[in-house]
Amino acid sequence: MPAGSLPRPQLIKAPHGSREFEIKWEDGRSRRIPHEILRGYCPCASCQGHSGSVRFVPGGNLELLGIERVGNYALSLTWGDGHSSGIFSYRYLSQLCDELEARGTSGLIALGELPR
Repeated sequence: MPAGSLPRPQLIKAPHGSREFEIKWEDGRSRRIPHEILRGYCPCASCQGHSGSVRFVPGGNLELLGIERVGNYALSLTWGDGHSSGIFSYRYLSQLCDELEARGTSGLIALGELPR
């Protein structure tokens, strides 16, 4: 992806009952992100406060009930317990995909913190 360009998803899938979110990027990359990672690294202020980084916060309902686009730059996810305040920018989702590829799920959980 050229420097400064915004990653854009081409396809998003999260089948009911699944524990993974699948995203295919317009550059051809395709990744599965476990719900545990999405919920744990939720970037919203109620999960993270107003710190400079995003910490992994375990727990919370992992049933993904809804996905909505936010403009042309992000997704809003609604979880089984009603939590829906996290706005996941495409850039942030791309970063999660890259980190998962490099570290795997357990490695990303163990990392415990990502830059905003």
